[in-house]
Amino acid sequence: MAEYIKKGTWVEIHRIVLAGGQRAPQVPVETQQVPLEMRVKGFLAQRASLGDEVEIVTSAGRRLRGMLTDVNPAYTHNFGSPVPELLMIGREVRTILGETGGGG
Repeated sequence: MAEYIKKGTWVEIHRIVLAGGQRAPQVPVETQQVPLEMRVKGFLAQRASLGDEVEIVTSAGRRLRGMLTDVNPAYTHNFGSPVPELLMIGREVRTILGETGGGG
């Protein structure tokens, strides 16, 4: 028996937006050969099981359809390691502009 995920649960869906070979001609050949995929997180609009075609409501209120792939998905992206050369830019700009850090 399939395990159901409750309506309103935070989930992720997946959908192929364009199949390989349907991409724009100005896209590099290597990219044209692979599908354009969409992965979106949102709230499940109806009870469903993993693998079902479902509708979600995003935090912005958009309604999207796709295959249910994850329940309570984590955000796993990051911006990488700090770049030492960039860490001091804000302080240097304030010094150049003569600000003392007084907030405005």
